Order: sequence, then structure tokens, then C-alpha cells
Amino acid sequence: MTIRHIYRNGGFCALLLIVLTACGSVEQEVAPPPARVTVVTLEPVKLELTEDLSARVVPFQMAEIHPQVSGIVQRRLFEQGTDVSAGQPLFDINPAPFRAEVETAEAALQKAESELAHARAQSARLEPLVRAQSVSRQAYDDTVSKSQQAAADVAQARATLSRRRLDLEFSTVVSPIAGRIDQALVTEGALVASSDSTPMARVQQIDKVYVDVRRPASALESLQDAMASQPSLDNGLPVIILGSNGTPYDVTGRILFSGINVDTSTGDLLLRVLVDNPNRRLLPGMFVRARVPYARYDDALTVPQQSVVRIGGKPYIWLIGADDKAVMVSVELGELANGNYRVQTGVTEGQKVVVEGIERLTDGVDVSATDWKMPMPLNDSAASSH
Repeated sequence: MTIRHIYRNGGFCALLLIVLTACGSVEQEVAPPPARVTVVTLEPVKLELTEDLSARVVPFQMAEIHPQVSGIVQRRLFEQGTDVSAGQPLFDINPAPFRAEVETAEAALQKAESELAHARAQSARLEPLVRAQSVSRQAYDDTVSKSQQAAADVAQARATLSRRRLDLEFSTVVSPIAGRIDQALVTEGALVASSDSTPMARVQQIDKVYVDVRRPASALESLQDAMASQPSLDNGLPVIILGSNGTPYDVTGRILFSGINVDTSTGDLLLRVLVDNPNRRLLPGMFVRARVPYARYDDALTVPQQSVVRIGGKPYIWLIGADDKAVMVSVELGELANGNYRVQTGVTEGQKVVVEGIERLTDGVDVSATDWKMPMPLNDSAASSH
């Protein structure tokens, strides 16, 4: 090989070495692209937290119809299952014995009034005679005493007559309240007495009803705090009543704080919800669900559930700083509602929280952020097609 060939080949190798070195330096200087993530910007929102609890409907008022006198039921005066008004006659008890007692009492009163008139007349005749000492003082005093006793007999006879008239009036059994009456529990011809424990019928007022809800007694403080946060609601916190299929009834309910008590046997808190029921859709004894508020926040900061990372059981989230770099921060979380956590501490308004792309992040890495869009819920047709 000639010297010229050596120089020629050596120059070529040197040139190749320079090119390879330059390519390597270019590869070292190229930085990786920013991590692509989606973010939400923290903004304060009004947050009202509720829970659905089992509940039972009870009537606003209920009256058991009992007779106040004893006798035979002659007639039922109402249609079963209909609305009745206060004071409406419901049953007729045979009034004949009571009319006879009224007549007897009237005769006794007439007799007593006659004896009183006679005693007063006799006392009036003896009064001038005793002054003239024509009769003894003892005889006059006996006449006055008889007159006073006759007056007492008249008062007693009048009281007896009033009582007998009341018994006659009570022979017609009336409803003490307005409401819907159930089936009759006695029939015509039955013997009833004022001492009977079984009622003749029941009347329930259901244009308004109570819905009784049970909760742990520890929930009382949160309920009171929720009430205090809404001072304008003097009639109680609003409650939504749901049917067995989860559909809300077209009624309005309010928690009555005067109706709160603790069941001594279970320790549960019994909440009484007053519900307007003009269409009578809620019937006593029905089991429903009540959507009860237990907390309210006017300026809550919330983050999507999937943005929370747990390390060692502690929650963390990724934030995007002003220099578009990711940083992980520790947070304290509150309640979970509708797929969002309420953040108690660790973040402030206006910060950007990473929702998607968390697996690409390390502390201080550059990011390329776009706004996160909440997925649209499936409609009924789409849900049924899958």
C-alpha cells in the first residue's frame, strides 16, 4: 500500500469520526417533550351535601273513634275510605234510652222547682209572724232551711238534666278532626261501651304528613350547623322525599327541629319531617327515602376523585406552577360528593390541579396542560345498548 493510500484512508476515517461525534452531541442536547396532562382550575363553589335515608310516613294527626256512651249501634253514617270533616256524624247509637233519661231528669227538675217555690212561699209567710212573735223562731228557721234545701235540689236536678242531655248528644258519634276515615271496625247492631279498648274507626289527617327518619345521634351537631348556615330557613331544612324507584315526589318537606329526639333503645336520632301532601300521594305506613342535608359550604374547593394520589394512605395531588412544572402537594380531604372531594387544606383558589396524565409526572417535570372536560353521563339509550 502506498503512502498516498494511507493518507487518503486515514483522512476518511477522521472525517467519519468527526461526524459521529457531532451526532452524539446533538442527541445529548435534545430535551424530552413536556408531559401532556389535563387540569382543572380551583374555584370556590357552593356545596350542599345530602344523604338518602330510609323513612316511614305517619299521619299528621290520627284520632281513634270511641263511644262516650254505651248502647247498640243503629247506623253507620259515612262511606269507608272517604274524607270527613271535623264534627261530622259517623255513627248513631240507639238514642231511645237516653231520651227517656232526659225526660225523667226534666220531670225531676220540675218537681224540685215546685218544692222550692212552695218552701219559699211558706218562708215568706212566716217572716212577718216571727217578727210579731206569733210563731216561734224555730219554726221559721226550719222553713228557711227547707227552702235552701229545695234550692239545692233544683241545682242538682238541673245538673242531672244537663248530663242526660249530653248522653243523648253523645249517642251520635262524631269525628273530632278532619281527615280520611278507614274502614268501620264495628257494624250495625253491635253493642259498644265507653270502656271498650277497640275503636269504632280511625280518622287520619293526611293532607299533611310526617316522615320519620332515623340517623345516628352523632349527626345532630352537623344538622344544627347546617341549619345555622341558613338562618333564612326558619321553618327547617328542606328535605326531598323519594319513592322506591328513586323518583322524587312532587311534595315539599322541612325538618322540624322541635320534633328531634333520641331513641333510648337504639341510640338513633329520630328526625321528624313535615311534608305537605295535598294530592294524598304519601299514605301512612309507606316506606320512602328522604334526602336529608347534613352539611353546607358556601366557598368549597373541590377536586375530581381521580386527581387524588394516595401514598402510604395519605392523599396528595399534583399542581402546575407558574413555570409549567409539576409539583406534588399533601392535602387534607373532606367529604366525597358526586365524584369530587372537598379539599380542606393544602390548596388555594386559582391553582391548577392535574386530573389526567398523572402517571407521566415526576416532581419538577415540564408539562403541557389543557383543560379537563368532565365526561358526559350515558343517557338511558346508550346505557341500555352496552
